Amino acid sequence: MENLTNEGLKRVAGEFAHELSTHHISDIVGASDGKHVGTYLEHSFKNYLRERFTSNNWGNSAKGVDLPDINTDIKFTSIRQPQSSLPFKDASQKIFGLGYNLIVFVYSKDDTKENNLTFTSVSFIDKSCTADYTMTKIIRQTLDAGGNDEDLYAVLSDRNLPGDEITYNHIIKRI
Repeated sequence: MENLTNEGLKRVAGEFAHELSTHHISDIVGASDGKHVGTYLEHSFKNYLRERFTSNNWGNSAKGVDLPDINTDIKFTSIRQPQSSLPFKDASQKIFGLGYNLIVFVYSKDDTKENNLTFTSVSFIDKSCTADYTMTKIIRQTLDAGGNDEDLYAVLSDRNLPGDEITYNHIIKRI
């Protein structure tokens, strides 16, 4: 069995989505709570990975990144009610990114169909692309226009970035 890598993860994620889309999943029938469905799917996917790969640390979703060996978190969300179960933990993550990769599965669930779950997309998002797009775009525009620290402070404040003056000044220093 091969070691778990991000390349291997990407390769089998689509296979997993296709496989689950081809049969009825009775464990999620009647579940309207996205968290219940997401937890079921995440456990199913991790079991799928365990059957195909070895890893020194399979992680614990309650304690951080789901797949720490490859610095990747697993997210499932419904196309009907897309939501982020991944709030940025601090203001700097909105600008500099999460610090880990994401594998995101978007699904549609319809209990009236025999194949009651289909996946509309599966995407791997590299950690370098996990910052808030709008926030980073505005910061880049400000810098491109010759903006200074005061201008950056105004951007952070206007965008209601969580934090106080000390937090903002620390972020501005990093920018």
